[in-house]
Amino acid sequence: MRADSAASAIRKAISAGDFEPGEQLIESEMAERLDVSRNTLREAFAMLIADGVVVRIRNRGVFIASLGEDDVRDLYLARAAIEPAAIAWGQLHDVAGLADVVGRAETALAAGRAGEVALANQQFHRQLVAGMGSATLDETMDRLLAQMRLVFLQVLRKDPGFHGDYVPVNRHVVELMSAGCYDEAATVLHDSLVRTGRRVQEILGE
Repeated sequence: MRADSAASAIRKAISAGDFEPGEQLIESEMAERLDVSRNTLREAFAMLIADGVVVRIRNRGVFIASLGEDDVRDLYLARAAIEPAAIAWGQLHDVAGLADVVGRAETALAAGRAGEVALANQQFHRQLVAGMGSATLDETMDRLLAQMRLVFLQVLRKDPGFHGDYVPVNRHVVELMSAGCYDEAATVLHDSLVRTGRRVQEILGE
């Protein structure tokens, strides 16, 4: 297994709730779990540190990052700047693909499959930014969403239906984009992200 594959496996484990924020990742245990060398694991840790998903504390080791209200505020400020701009200025939008993602989220929501709703929601936002056609923005969005996974682990414990509330918003955004109303779609998404950031901060502060 390569370092990037090991990093991906750790991200998936985090998303699945296998690790708690603040939990230490023991190098020997993780190397055995992933069946990789310690050098490969250290490379994977370096990637995750760059993503902001884990932190290395000197003389103590590597730990899952713990994100608080200030981190959430910063993440949503970044998203509220990047994602609406991607809608308004992107030239490579796959609107049909976005509609398909929303459709899958709607189907999962109706069936009560909250995990699939969450995955579809993240894919929707990732694909919006991909419409800019910028590798730099794609990498930035990947880092933001990686950190958002940690935030949502905490949010979903208190509000399991959180992601489902935003499926209608995503549908509205896609409908506006389909009609060529990109500026209006950007405004709708911006306002939604601002409100969501506040909501998440309130949930974490409970």
